[in-house]
Amino acid sequence: MDERLKENELFQTAHIMILICYTIFASILIAESILLGWEGWALVLIAAGITSGWVIHIRGRFPEHTRLWIYSLLMMATFFFYGSHPTSTYDLGTVMTAVIVLYTMTGVKKLITLCQATFLLTFAYDIAGMISSGFVFTPLEITRSLLHIAMIIMTGWVARVIIDRWGRVLSRVGRELTLLKDGTGKLNDFLANVSHEIRTPVNAVLGFTEVSLEMEKDERILGNMEAVMQAGRRINDQISDILDYSEIYRDSLAENIEDYMLSSIIFDVSAQLMPLMLPARELILDVDPRCPRVMRSDSVKLKKILHHVLENSLKYTPEGGVYAQLSTEKMDYGVNLCIEVEDTGTGMDENEAERSREGFYQGDSSRIRQGGGLGLGLSIVHGFVAAMGGFMTINSRPGEGTTVRITLPQQVADEENCIALSGKERLNLGAYVRFEKFKSPDVREYYGRLMSRAVSGMEITIHRAESFEELKRLCESTVLSHLLTGREEYEENRDFMEALTEKTIVVIAAGEDFVPGESSRCIRMPKPVTTFSIAEILNMKPGLGQQERTRLRLEGVRALVVDDEAMNLSVAKGIFERYGMLVDGALSGYEAIERTAGRDYDIVFMDHMMPGMDGIETAKRIWKQSDEKGRRPAMVALTANAVSTAKEMFLSEGFDGFLMKPIETGELERILKRVLPGEKLRYEVIPAAPGKKAEEERQASEPPVSHEGKDADTLPSPEEAAPGSEIDFAQGLAYCQDDQDLYASVLTQYADDYAEKTAKLEQSFQTGDLKSYEIYVHGLKSTSKMIGATALSERARQLEITASQGIAVPEGAHRELMEQYRLITEIILREKTQTAEHEDADAADGIFEMRADEDGIFEFEAILTTDENTNGD
Repeated sequence: MDERLKENELFQTAHIMILICYTIFASILIAESILLGWEGWALVLIAAGITSGWVIHIRGRFPEHTRLWIYSLLMMATFFFYGSHPTSTYDLGTVMTAVIVLYTMTGVKKLITLCQATFLLTFAYDIAGMISSGFVFTPLEITRSLLHIAMIIMTGWVARVIIDRWGRVLSRVGRELTLLKDGTGKLNDFLANVSHEIRTPVNAVLGFTEVSLEMEKDERILGNMEAVMQAGRRINDQISDILDYSEIYRDSLAENIEDYMLSSIIFDVSAQLMPLMLPARELILDVDPRCPRVMRSDSVKLKKILHHVLENSLKYTPEGGVYAQLSTEKMDYGVNLCIEVEDTGTGMDENEAERSREGFYQGDSSRIRQGGGLGLGLSIVHGFVAAMGGFMTINSRPGEGTTVRITLPQQVADEENCIALSGKERLNLGAYVRFEKFKSPDVREYYGRLMSRAVSGMEITIHRAESFEELKRLCESTVLSHLLTGREEYEENRDFMEALTEKTIVVIAAGEDFVPGESSRCIRMPKPVTTFSIAEILNMKPGLGQQERTRLRLEGVRALVVDDEAMNLSVAKGIFERYGMLVDGALSGYEAIERTAGRDYDIVFMDHMMPGMDGIETAKRIWKQSDEKGRRPAMVALTANAVSTAKEMFLSEGFDGFLMKPIETGELERILKRVLPGEKLRYEVIPAAPGKKAEEERQASEPPVSHEGKDADTLPSPEEAAPGSEIDFAQGLAYCQDDQDLYASVLTQYADDYAEKTAKLEQSFQTGDLKSYEIYVHGLKSTSKMIGATALSERARQLEITASQGIAVPEGAHRELMEQYRLITEIILREKTQTAEHEDADAADGIFEMRADEDGIFEFEAILTTDENTNGD
């Protein structure tokens, strides 16, 4: 059979069609034989043939091609029995013509030949029998016989021509499909590569703009820079959409299953959607408090699903509101997470809703002007939902809004409710919201649903006041622990509300543009309003006034950091010690095993690629000796491996968490809260400064967050223009959590390690030891990125990939890497020397000066420059 035809669906099902036709043909023949009194023993054999054919098919005992030949031989034998009787002689041609047409669908020309040979053999047997019985052939019988023979020959010839033509057509179509797939694949690869390349300068623009925003005082320039920031974030989001869509189209999505808390997902998504909040539209996130506290799924995809659906609804809802309801249904495998997003927007017709599955689709021109974007949001959602084993429906009508329903299967890690209130007996909740201020009746219903579900789910009661007079009567008759109100209601009755704060927590739901007065004791609950934000407020004690914030503390927690790079150890220890942890370091797997043998650790942060013994093998040995002692530490992978499957690999090996280098504070704290026992976690209370915005309070109370991609003036090489020999000091400082002393020590460590690392790299390159070269260049990639030498880190990453594939590293590429490494090191050593001689140098290692401007705001001044008379900001 032609290989081109084997892949065609029609030919793939030919064997079952032959078996069905054979069964029908044989059954009719058995009935005819009984009526005409033909040989009974043959009927038994025919019935046995039918039974055997179906047994072979059901059990799948042979390949399809072999089964096809078995069915065909059985059919030809049955045909011979049918034709061996004189009454069937001149029916054979008609029957065999139909059989040959049927066999054309198999695409096997040898089977056509088998049919023709069987006919000729059977027909010759009949003619011979007629001659032996004394039958006299008239000219009519002779021409009839020749006509039957010619008909079978011509039918067979036509069948072969059809098979050949089909083969050529399928071959041509196959080539065109291959070219189309190749072209589409190259286009997707191009888009992915371009997106990656664009992301780097975009991150630089965003980082530099963010740094400049903190320094600029001119309101007009600040406005322009905010516009640049928003445009940069939009480009960054679109790049991420292209990468997601490309992975979906190429079916290369990696599944990263992990435990997650629904509260974290909702918090992150609401923060991302904050720029889309407008006074004319409301966003309500209603989560059933009875949802499981911890579920297990691909939380990254879940977050993007929520983000895209909500963002799409907000874009096409110029006024009114968007309401998202999340709940769960218990199933045998865990729960179904049910997401329903309803809006009052422009809506879609059935055709638009169906086409939303396609990539790069938007609605009509008015929708494009209104919403903008690439039109990938819903197609990405469809792809992610399918990848997670869920389903999605869209119900919409033009001018009547849209409702999107998504169901995703989830495993349950902790069945406790996702929202729990402490001290319900002390709660006496009041709400004063004038719903008539919302023009859309749907928005009033949305807020009503939120309050109703929150009250029933948290099993509390609420007193609702529709007017200010009702509120006054309510406050006279009872002492409220909490009062929920809106911005307009507060501003209309400011004095009354402030007086209530003596005994009641007054909570104002308002946007970022609203800040209570400096003397106010009311608390702003930022929009969008969520069930979690309501629960957070209700867990506060009466009389606290301004909301208190907390910082995670881990005093007494023993941590071991394992990394073959001393510089990485210094950075990690500096970050972890901020939480009060007692941190030890190990430069190899063997040293880590020795340390864990003599001391009990609560948590181990393990690097992956290390010489001698990698991180996975080291972890397994630590687990073995820990099990013997009866106390196993939490194991977290701490690696620079950015491939999508790396996280899945570590978790499948038994690691409790996965943390990317450089370390991001938010992700670090999520992992620490998840893997460490609850009794190890402590929170330091930090009162918020009155009158500050929520974002300012957060920045004042939390450890600094790393902003990857942060950029500023770069450091020129001694040769001034050597490509790739620059240090992005702002990025390096961000990777060190904005700790200038830590960054200074990291730079010093980087330069001190140059001679040893160079010797190892040269030796492994000269000897052709690709495994060692991969490990050493991996370390250079990590440390170079840590100091802000992004170009050198990227070059090291490329050579790491080459070595990991078993391909000899080109000497030219290796020499370029070493030269770039030398220039970076010279910059650090030269500038360190110059700084030491600088009369105004205040930094410990002479890398930065820290000074306060006229407003008392501290800023870093870089003095890493080739011009001794110029300092870069």
